[in-house]
Amino acid sequence: MSCGELTESDFGLCGACWGDTPFIGGTVCESCGVPVIGSADRFRTECDDCLKTPPPWNAGRAALMYDGKARSLVLALKHGDRTELARPAARWMAQAGRDLLRPGMVIAPVPLHWSRLLKRRYNQSALLARNLGQETGLDCVPDLLVRKRRTPVLDGKTARERGDVLADAIDIHPRRALHLMGRDVLLVDDVMTSGATLAACTRACQAAGANHIFVLALARVAKDA
Repeated sequence: MSCGELTESDFGLCGACWGDTPFIGGTVCESCGVPVIGSADRFRTECDDCLKTPPPWNAGRAALMYDGKARSLVLALKHGDRTELARPAARWMAQAGRDLLRPGMVIAPVPLHWSRLLKRRYNQSALLARNLGQETGLDCVPDLLVRKRRTPVLDGKTARERGDVLADAIDIHPRRALHLMGRDVLLVDDVMTSGATLAACTRACQAAGANHIFVLALARVAKDA
């Protein structure tokens, strides 16, 4: 799925690409999923950034670091029409987020504005969410959230600037609010950078009466990137 070499199963990685793909393992921040130094204990493990500015969701995880082969795979899914990558990626995400899954939880992707969706033709986060629902047996509501206005590209902006851009940009689809009342929600995105987009989605879900909110990304940008 990365270099085109033959593998033993469909949608697999050859040994070389597997070794070059930065899967996240070991001790991670329980809020954002970034790897941290040390071993887990009975206390909640968090990175310095999440201790300083706690995210609004309950817990978060990611399957990969956004670097090397992982970055290439994410970009192929996002911009290269490699929609078939969503299925194996969802398997990796299910493994990375196994501690977040709850009975009766609803899965929802980060939404695209309709104009961007029209140009791209698909929402990569929605593809991941659908496949994750099939992988876990949990309900997936692809249009649970809507982006009310088109926001500029967030690359290069600080966390504060990203938050300002996204303020009031995301809301619950008026016909989907009943899916949220009193339920746990798993928000799905392809890449988590500052977490501003997922924070905006979290606040929209909380305002609509959701219970606990968890986030799961395919890839996590390193804090010093």
